[in-house]
Amino acid sequence: MRCAPWAPNFGAFADVSLLADLAARSEAAGWDGWFLWDHVVHRAGDEPAVDPWMALAVAATVTSRIRLGTVVTPVPRRRPWNLARQAATLDHLSGGRAVLGVGAGTERTPEFRDFGEETDLARRAAMLDEGLDLIGAIWSGAPVHHAGMHYRVDGITFRPVPVQRPLPVWVAATWPHQRPLRRAARWQGVLPAALPGPEAVPEIMRVLGPGKDIVIQADERPARDWARAGATWWLRCLQPGDVISDVQALIDAGPPAA
Repeated sequence: MRCAPWAPNFGAFADVSLLADLAARSEAAGWDGWFLWDHVVHRAGDEPAVDPWMALAVAATVTSRIRLGTVVTPVPRRRPWNLARQAATLDHLSGGRAVLGVGAGTERTPEFRDFGEETDLARRAAMLDEGLDLIGAIWSGAPVHHAGMHYRVDGITFRPVPVQRPLPVWVAATWPHQRPLRRAARWQGVLPAALPGPEAVPEIMRVLGPGKDIVIQADERPARDWARAGATWWLRCLQPGDVISDVQALIDAGPPAA
């Protein structure tokens, strides 16, 4: 099982130089990845924030081994073609280390309602499905002709394609809902929330099929319990109010023992 810190892109972490330093520390300490939240604003709507993709680009220049990506980007508040370009650019800059975590977004922040974005969850789920299909088509390097419910592309060809074929896409899901798991099964991995414990992992594996990433958010259970159950990634979630010196010490201590 691989392990990575997972940091906010706002609050105490709203500093690109700091995020780059933490990414470099993560690589030096033996972690396997460095992931960022993706918010324009968070719950109060007035927190300092940085763009996660620009921060990841800087992180790519100070690392050489670890995976880099967002967990998660709400596709319904992005233009899929812009998101496809950002992720592919990061993949080239990092030499094939990018990961794209995606979801439908949450009502717990003002990012949909206060910017006039889609607030209906069912419509956002449909936008996520269509957006993912479009991103996959864009990354193929073939001309894209798409006329859907939410997006239209008329004969555009995107190049260069990502270094990775495929560039991993991890899809958020909430246990025990099956539809998000079936959505994730079409891609390279799942980010399941609200799991009762490691005993749920084999059921997720059954739905996803072989060779897929199961990405767990750290909880009070030992990381080795999740590894034994079949999880492939363990993310240590940092919080916007964390004391940075404590974060540095946690990262410098390295990942948990398997």
